[in-house]
Amino acid sequence: MQKIVLAFLVINMFSVVSCTKKEEVSSPDVFSAAAAPTTGGGDIGVGPITSLVLESEIKADLVKHGTEVFSAKCAACHKMGERYVGPDLKGVTERRKPEWIMNMILNPQEMTQKDPIAQELLGEYMTQMTFQNVTQDETRAILEYFRSIDKK
Repeated sequence: MQKIVLAFLVINMFSVVSCTKKEEVSSPDVFSAAAAPTTGGGDIGVGPITSLVLESEIKADLVKHGTEVFSAKCAACHKMGERYVGPDLKGVTERRKPEWIMNMILNPQEMTQKDPIAQELLGEYMTQMTFQNVTQDETRAILEYFRSIDKK
């Protein structure tokens, strides 16, 4: 019984630590974010990111930070190159617009309520993606990590 209680406490401790760590990485990329989530046009999803201009060059500092954030907050449900609790994210930047990817990370609840692609994914995986308390800068770093994987 003590082992079960100890395991539960350790898991909760990791959850609290991963949800409270905040690092800001400034990005020279241009993205426009509304104060509150908005309905995007076309296939950019629903959320704060309404436009995003990416440089063609992959930024190593953002990739490093994105890898760290992904490992801490996303890897429990997502893998690169295989289906897991959530979809395989290898090739996601080839399948989705960057605004859609960032909105899905920043606004998963509303995305699955209003975005047809997110609704289809929810129907297939039967698991609601939860918001992982990431900032827009952290989300941009995760996107850069995805871009680096997809360029290989």
